[in-house]
Order: sequence, then structure tokens, then C-alpha cells
Amino acid sequence: MINIKKTILTAGVLSFSLLIPLSVCSANNTTEQLITKGKYIAVAADCGACHRQATAHGKPYAGGNAIDSPMGRIIASNITPSESFGIGNYTEKEFANAVRRGIAADGSHLYPAMPYTAYHAMTDTDLHALYSYFMYGVNPVDSAPEEKTSLSFPFNIRQLMWGWNLLFSSNQPFREITNSPPQVNRGKYLVEVLGHCSTCHTPRNLMMAEDKSKNLSGSPLGGWYAPNITPDKDSGIGSWSQQEIVVYLKTGHIAGKASAAGPMAETVENSFRYLSDSDLNAIATWIKQVPVISTAPAYHSAIRPPLTDINKVISGQGDQASLADSTTTDGSELYNAACASCHGINGQGTADHFYPSLTSNSAVSSPTAQNLVMTIVEGLNRKSSDGNVSMPAFGKQLTDSQIASVTRFVRYQFSAIDDKITAQQVTGWRNGGDTPFIVSYINYFIGLGGLAVVAVFSLIIFSVKKRRQ
Repeated sequence: MINIKKTILTAGVLSFSLLIPLSVCSANNTTEQLITKGKYIAVAADCGACHRQATAHGKPYAGGNAIDSPMGRIIASNITPSESFGIGNYTEKEFANAVRRGIAADGSHLYPAMPYTAYHAMTDTDLHALYSYFMYGVNPVDSAPEEKTSLSFPFNIRQLMWGWNLLFSSNQPFREITNSPPQVNRGKYLVEVLGHCSTCHTPRNLMMAEDKSKNLSGSPLGGWYAPNITPDKDSGIGSWSQQEIVVYLKTGHIAGKASAAGPMAETVENSFRYLSDSDLNAIATWIKQVPVISTAPAYHSAIRPPLTDINKVISGQGDQASLADSTTTDGSELYNAACASCHGINGQGTADHFYPSLTSNSAVSSPTAQNLVMTIVEGLNRKSSDGNVSMPAFGKQLTDSQIASVTRFVRYQFSAIDDKITAQQVTGWRNGGDTPFIVSYINYFIGLGGLAVVAVFSLIIFSVKKRRQ
């Protein structure tokens, strides 16, 4: 069947349509439609965000991008149809095993940085279209990523994923909700399967598997924090209208509420902004009706202090060059020197919302300061349906103490949040966040496992000796 498709595509390119039999033309049209559908599925699943090359203008799906996981850097593979370096030799069954089960054609296990825990429920028709797109709609790249995944022991033993998958992975197909409108079931499929939203927005248990009892209630994501997106009005997005959710997914921002940065900005840029309005509305419909989960704030409210007079700020500051030589850790001085020119002395932003307000901003008022800190550190560069948005990165201009200080000032000044962000916390977030339990205590597990093996062998030897006696 694969050879037939390749012949049809070749005929469609090299021959005049009048010279091709009607049946071949029809088959060719069907194949093109399949490839187009597969491309849309690849975008909805955000395959290109991970499997891109590490360079700014790299070739699509050529691999090489580094995914910073708690276990180490995982290098995305080449998934172009290259027979030497990609997946060009994969059969459709092998492709399905990789996508749904996390098992490559050579039998090796993939790490769950590849969200096969969500993709396992991808329908057969979508999987067939996706396979057709990668085999016949993507240009092969005949080179391997420059860097390879190299994790420390024991995470470098891929066979251990067999036990993890046995405990936490699923092979159940997608199940529609009976007697529900098509839009609800489409939204469920997009959120739970193709969009794999829970991969980022659901907390993890001690073994780094998703805690389904807290689905979509927010979770650390490296140094960033994927917020609560359940319809809770205080800690989630329950106050957002369906249209606001759609606008956010297309543009990455809602005036006076939120602005996407970090991994979410990449998702908007590479995936959501290309989805149809029908699918975006389906996502919003499903999100609006998932179970509400309230997450308690991690800060203390405070009485908002009076605004600092910009005229009282030390003169001579105001650009990054002068700021780079400054040793001040006064949050108000740092804000007025580096932030006020765009966001305003009162944090009001601009009237057209190009520079967002900080007085009603989810990153500022979030239960954790992680996203505000990481936005200051890494800046923002987001392409969306309504243009490009950028913010300079201050990670090299400011020390961690200064970043902690300006973060405290912004949260205290514009959201009346009095949390004592420290330089050590900033350093930790910049380095990928808190170390998960399984990574922290893996050596103890190895030790206990060794003791268990010794105990079993000792018991066997003791039993054999006793029988001989």
C-alpha cells in the first residue's frame, strides 16, 4: 500500500491530468486530502514544537531541540521520512506504537517527554492521516541531531520505562460522552488527546506520573508554572468567558487578564493560532465544564502601599546599559529603571494593551511568582494571530537578588501580595525548579533494590541448604 501511494504521488507531479486515468486522479486527491488532514493533526498535537532543530531557522521535524526534564536533557529525534536518520522505514504499525505506546521501531522505549500517555487515545483515522503526512508531506532531512540524549544512571536505562508504563500508561481508546453535543466530544478529544493539555497543567505524583485526581489544576513546568485552567473563579479561569478563552488561544493574551509567556507562548505560536475557530470553541466548551478544582494561594495578602514617585528615583538610570552597572536591590528603583517605560509607573500598561497592565495580570497575581520571575529572566517573544509581541530578557542584566527584589515589588505594589521571594528561589527556578522526589531519592531506591536482591538470594541459598540437610 505504501508503494502504491508513492506511485500515485509521483504520477500526480510528473504527468498531465488528462493523461492520468480517472481512478488514479481520484486516488491522488484522496491522498492529498489525507496529507492535509495529517498536517492539521500534527499542528494540533504540536509535534513541531519539540521535534524542531535547535537553530532559529532549522528544518521542520529534523530534531535536535533539547527538552529540559527533571532527569536531564532529552534531545528530540528526527521524525522526517529520512530512511537513514528519521522514520522513513517505519511501517504504519511501528509508527502507531511509537505515538501511542512510546515504543520505537527498534523496540526501545521513549521517555514520556513524548506525550504518548495522551496520544494513546488517538483515533485510527487520525493516526493514519498523521502517518501519511509524515511519510509523504514532510521533506526528509538526512542528518542526525548533533546532540544525543544522555541521562544519568539509572534514567539512561530505557527498559525501566516498561515498569513505569505498566503502572501509569493506558491503552484505552478515546471514549465519547454519550448524549453530549459533538462540540463537547470534539473539545474533550482536543484537550485530552491531541492538545495533551494535562501533560503540563496537571500535577505529578512521586513517580512523575499525572495525578488525575487534580486534572488541569496547575503544575510546575521546569522553572515556569502551568496554571490552574479548571473553571474555578478564584484560582482558575472560571471568570473567563468562552470567547476570551478562544481569543487567548489565538493571540496569547486577554486584555487585563493574562499574557502567555514561556512554554504557553510557544504553544500559541506553533499550534493553537492555526486551529479553526470551531476547534478553538470546542476546546473552550470542554474546559468550561471540567470539574472545578480550587488551589490555595501560596502568598499572603497585604495592604497595597502608595505608588513610588518616579521623580524620586535615582537619576541616570533608565536603560539596560546603566542598569547593568547598578548594584541596587531596591525593587522600586529597579522597576522604574527597567519596567516603567513600557508598563507605566502605575503598572497600567498602554491603552491599546500592547504593553500589558500589571495591575490585573495573572502572572503578577498568580499563587506562585514563578512565571513572573521567568518572564523577567527570559523575556517574551510570541507570534500570534494578531501580530508579534516581545519583551527584553533581563536575565543577564540583573542578578538573582535584583530579580527577586523587583518581583517582590511588582507583586506587592500591583497585586497586594506579600511573599518573600528570595534570590535562592530565583536561582532554583532559573535552573529548572524543584527536584522531583524520584530524582532526589533515586539512590536510596537503588540501594533498597540491591538489598532486596541480596535478601532474595540469601533466602534461596538458605532454603537449598535446609533441604539438603
